Amino acid sequence: MTVQVQTLSNGLRVATENMPSMRSAAIGIWVQAGGRHEREEQNGVAHFLEHMAFKGTRTRSALAIAEAIEDVGGYINAYTGREMTAYYARVLEADVPLALDVIADILMNPAFDDEEIEVERHVILQEIGQALDTPDDIIFDWLQEVAYPGQPMGRSILGPAERVAAFSKADLKGFVSERYRPAEMMLCAAGAVDHDEIVREAERLFGHLPASEAQDAATPASFSSGERRELKKLEQVHFTLGLEGPHYRDDRVFAAQVYSMALGGGMSSRLFQKAREEKGLCYTIFAQAGAYADTGMLTIYAGTSEAEIAQLAELTATEIRRSADDMSEAELNRAKAQILAGMMMGLESPSNRAERLARMLQIWGRVPSLEEAEARIRDVTLADLKAHAATLGQQGMAMALYGPAGGAPELGELRRRLAA
Repeated sequence: MTVQVQTLSNGLRVATENMPSMRSAAIGIWVQAGGRHEREEQNGVAHFLEHMAFKGTRTRSALAIAEAIEDVGGYINAYTGREMTAYYARVLEADVPLALDVIADILMNPAFDDEEIEVERHVILQEIGQALDTPDDIIFDWLQEVAYPGQPMGRSILGPAERVAAFSKADLKGFVSERYRPAEMMLCAAGAVDHDEIVREAERLFGHLPASEAQDAATPASFSSGERRELKKLEQVHFTLGLEGPHYRDDRVFAAQVYSMALGGGMSSRLFQKAREEKGLCYTIFAQAGAYADTGMLTIYAGTSEAEIAQLAELTATEIRRSADDMSEAELNRAKAQILAGMMMGLESPSNRAERLARMLQIWGRVPSLEEAEARIRDVTLADLKAHAATLGQQGMAMALYGPAGGAPELGELRRRLAA
């Protein structure tokens, strides 16, 4: 498999990875314009804009966009994250030019029809309402808010309903003008693709865009201690705990990934074994490490009963503290094997390969080889894991609970237990 990267004269980057024997391809545009790039009054506009991409262009109706891709058996979709928005398609090899043409059309020529804006506004308001009615969904937004209070990094990607209800065509166009520039855009394709052909298509479809300087960096994120406890009559308490971790250019990020897997990444992990298998305190419990340009967070989630939330929360803090002393070589090796196997299995998909190209370009400005990525995980030592565990909580701890959570310990209690 061959990765090739080329930058057009206007700053747009093109990355491809040919996967021999594949008969399909994934292709898309990733824009470094996510939720954290919004000003407060814009909160939710990046996501609104993503929705509007499929509501028609100057040459295609919303139905024509869907039919163009589905008539050839493909699919097209998009998502908005905190640091990027992506528009991508999966098609057969012969239809790659069509898919790229459609993606370019929805990005370059959005109609922003007034009636369609109103229709999609209601769709997004329904999406917000659905999230609020889904405890194990909204709880992560609340954790983000208390971990990064009053900051773009702490705001919901969907935005508050009152802002979504007020966005205008001018707001959408303004965000495009500010953020959708060639230097912030990456065209990535993987599977049955030819690099030179993709570059030629990129020049044809995007080469006319004027060159631009890279945008100013997003507002720096600052992790903070905080707690949000929403009491509601539910069957379970939804519990999340957040502890600051390394950003994605910090060499310690690899230890953080391995540690989160050992702590709560699978059925053999510490939290699953202690909280579920030994104590029967919950059905679901997991840990995951997230990383951004200037911060990161270890997130732990569990759902449990009102009677057992105190014991579960205290056990979680205790296991984090203990792991700094007694994490074992077996746990280390198992976690590394899980990460490496998951990475390799995932990269059998052209969609995941294209996503990786964009992610690596965003982080490093290049695409490291899989051998290099594998080596960084293999190089993590037991001492690295214990050192990482020992730092958790030193920069603060965030907690969010939803449900019959009155019996849960206060955040200060968990911090003292972690430091004991």
